[in-house]
Amino acid sequence: MVNVGGWFDSFPLRGFSKIIEENDRWQIVLNGAGAKLKWWKEKSGTPEHIDFRMTGRDVWEREYRNNLLELNDDRINIKHAKEQYEKHKNGDKFTFIGDLFIWESLRRSAGDICMYESMALDPEWIHDYNRVYTDFYIKHYARLIEACGLPDGAMIYEDLGYSKGLACSPDTLDELYFPYYKELVDFFHEKGIPVMLHTCGGIEKALPLIINAGFDAINPMEVKAGCDTVRFAEKFGDKLAFIGGFDARILESGDKALIKRDVAKYIKDLKSLGARFFFGSDHSCSNKVEFGSYECAMETYKENMFY
Repeated sequence: MVNVGGWFDSFPLRGFSKIIEENDRWQIVLNGAGAKLKWWKEKSGTPEHIDFRMTGRDVWEREYRNNLLELNDDRINIKHAKEQYEKHKNGDKFTFIGDLFIWESLRRSAGDICMYESMALDPEWIHDYNRVYTDFYIKHYARLIEACGLPDGAMIYEDLGYSKGLACSPDTLDELYFPYYKELVDFFHEKGIPVMLHTCGGIEKALPLIINAGFDAINPMEVKAGCDTVRFAEKFGDKLAFIGGFDARILESGDKALIKRDVAKYIKDLKSLGARFFFGSDHSCSNKVEFGSYECAMETYKENMFY
């Protein structure tokens, strides 16, 4: 699977990034939505939230909203996307386009506290924000596809859960977010493009919403947050394909006998259900995973993958 496009410059202030503070380990960056985020240099992952300018609807409407209403080729990086399309379209890779969407966009713009308070106290602002960004993404994906052609799929990155479950109630997601997810999925489906949803955390209670929105596959089914791909396949295997789901902590153990046993069982259980499945870990592999352990998992998968 290879990402060949997307990751637009989707901040309201295009091309804006300013380092506010920096040392050998991290830097605090002011982004194009007025947020200050701390990024670690020696590791990847979610940045630490420091400060936010977009503290409500008034700031959004006054300073940012109007910057997102027009299609702009400079936000897409068409040249790079064309190069990636040409490089991978006739190979043995599954090519896809993708980006964050409305949930993660608001988190990185307004921060968690403002976001969650506004979902309860000013839902009309959430609807307006999501309306503007849904239109923005559909316009820019359409332009990307027009310029480069059809990919094999699309991946939307929205972490709706955390270690204990969903970040908000299913009813709130259904009211404020999933109508817009369905619009984006319908846009891709009209072009014959299947759509995958990446969402970390404990997302089991959102699975009916994910299915109703039309998503074709989910990733990564985080075991330590309560996800169980086999259980999901028993309930929803006729509706979804599954990407990932193998407990990365087992890979961290370095115990190759354990890795072989659990990978083989995982594949066997999913095969017994006729699940549509792409093998992978249930989250990013940490630096505790040695290459030999990962290689062992892949070799075991290949030995057991065929029906």
